[in-house]
Amino acid sequence: MRILVTGASGLLGLNLALAVARRHTVYGTVRGQRLHTDAFHQVQADLLAPGAMEAVLDEARPDWVVHCAAMANVDACEADPAQARKVNSELPTRLAEHVGRGGARLVHVSTDAVFDGRRGDYGEEDEPNPLSVYARTKLEGERLVAAANPQAIIARVNFYGWSLSGKRSLAEFFFYNLQADKQVLGFTDVYFCPLFVDDLAELLLRMLETRLSGLYHVVCRQSSSKYEFGVQLARRFGLDAGLITPAKLSEAGLVASRSPRLTLRTDKLTRELGEAPPDLSTGLEHFYTRYQQGYPQFIQGLGE
Repeated sequence: MRILVTGASGLLGLNLALAVARRHTVYGTVRGQRLHTDAFHQVQADLLAPGAMEAVLDEARPDWVVHCAAMANVDACEADPAQARKVNSELPTRLAEHVGRGGARLVHVSTDAVFDGRRGDYGEEDEPNPLSVYARTKLEGERLVAAANPQAIIARVNFYGWSLSGKRSLAEFFFYNLQADKQVLGFTDVYFCPLFVDDLAELLLRMLETRLSGLYHVVCRQSSSKYEFGVQLARRFGLDAGLITPAKLSEAGLVASRSPRLTLRTDKLTRELGEAPPDLSTGLEHFYTRYQQGYPQFIQGLGE
């Protein structure tokens, strides 16, 4: 298969491109500096530029497209709603139209943040209520992609892993601060279902192989508070969990509204694939194994 991954220098895009390239021919779009890897074909492109998307698709000629590129910094989206809409709503819509016309299969990566988090335990049939510019533009992107390309997979996700900068996931935040013996906050009133990025990549690939389409929650089958997640991570790495101070979200002084209870059901995905996504301890074990293998140093070295 020929697979195009947009946003191939991001946390999900890079890890997915590296993993999938072992079995398929992969093209990955990068906006800035090229990565130091020959594992996949890099295509430098600003997908918002006129003609850029068409040129990338012509070069890659993909069978499958995984659209990971997004404006994901929640507070940055709040500061620039127009740009957030261009990246998170308009871009994936145009991509969905082009991919649909060309006959390739598309995975559009969305977010659990489309829900307000007031009650949790959300299924795909539940009505979203986004609280931030980021969440509103991602929800708009979902709906426009579905209208433009009904065969597309729309995956609502929440994930963590080792990234190019070492600063792209909550797990890295906890790990690097605790490793340096720094005190950090852990929210006791914010719940989520974080999936290790390599496990997410494998699930997305299986969804394409199984020829699924439509909306799916692709998250860990088990929920946790962000405080509990930090404590479990600390214990697995032999770090001092006492450095994590239990705190409330209201104490953080964040600009954009955050949803407190983003617990999502994965029954639909489990039914379609015949297997449930990994639980929290399994994901953290995979994250720890990657650390033992020297993967954080390897992946950060790709950008140096």
